[in-house]
Amino acid sequence: MRQLNELLENNRAWAAEATRRDPDFFARLARQQSPEYLWIGCSDSRVPANDIVGLLPGELFVHRNVANVVLHTDLNCLSVVQFAVDELRVRHIIVCGHYGCGGVLAALRGDRLGLVDNWLRPIQDVRRKYQAELDALPDESARHQRLCELNVLEQVRNLGHTTVVRDAWARCQSLTLHGWIYDIADGLLRKLGICVTSEDELR
Repeated sequence: MRQLNELLENNRAWAAEATRRDPDFFARLARQQSPEYLWIGCSDSRVPANDIVGLLPGELFVHRNVANVVLHTDLNCLSVVQFAVDELRVRHIIVCGHYGCGGVLAALRGDRLGLVDNWLRPIQDVRRKYQAELDALPDESARHQRLCELNVLEQVRNLGHTTVVRDAWARCQSLTLHGWIYDIADGLLRKLGICVTSEDELR
């Protein structure tokens, strides 16, 4: 129980500091959220979305799951995307993976971990798709790093094929998809060279 009390005490200290810095902060936050960005990232506790891009609460809409997967059958993820695009009118969706991802490593190795194996199956498909490229790398560490990157690229493509994104582009809504990766070792984000603004670019 002591540890949970510490979390509540931390929350009170955080709220007090936020109010000290900006007395109107919570009143403004309570009125509405108007983020320009949707972040689709990994559930890993070492990758706190708002912190690593330096944005305040209300400035980044966030969806996280194991290994930042975008599936056409995942109603949770798709509902977040639809709300972000149709209601919040975000202008950018960032799919962000990270080096050292345990889910990606399990998919690379073909580990059996339980229920999560079903969730990681699409990443195993990515591994098979790029097997020749991965096999050409010198060791497992390099293959793991590259599969983390390839997974992001494939999830951006999956996102671009969703009806929500395609419909937004069809009505000429300004919406750009980005693929980034975060390096836990140095705290830096890196672009992966994919930035898509239309269905034609996706093709």
